[in-house]
Amino acid sequence: MRYFVAAAEQAFASALEAMTDEELFAIMADLEIRSEAWVNPSPHDEDFAKIVLTESAIERRFPGQMLKPYKEWQIRRTHRDCA
Repeated sequence: MRYFVAAAEQAFASALEAMTDEELFAIMADLEIRSEAWVNPSPHDEDFAKIVLTESAIERRFPGQMLKPYKEWQIRRTHRDCA
């Protein structure tokens, strides 16, 4: 069973690499919303693993900036949605 999970995580990580910045940030936003429903998150939870993989993909794409580009995207999106 662990092999299947690892294969699924690898496929997700590969898909992240092919996404545009907009798509990558939208995935992260969706995962954050879903994580708000967690009562006791587990590192074995599929969404938790996807968050870690998505954060890593953002950090690789924007070296040394941590999640700053994602946070800036969130602000722009919020302002666009309010306009």
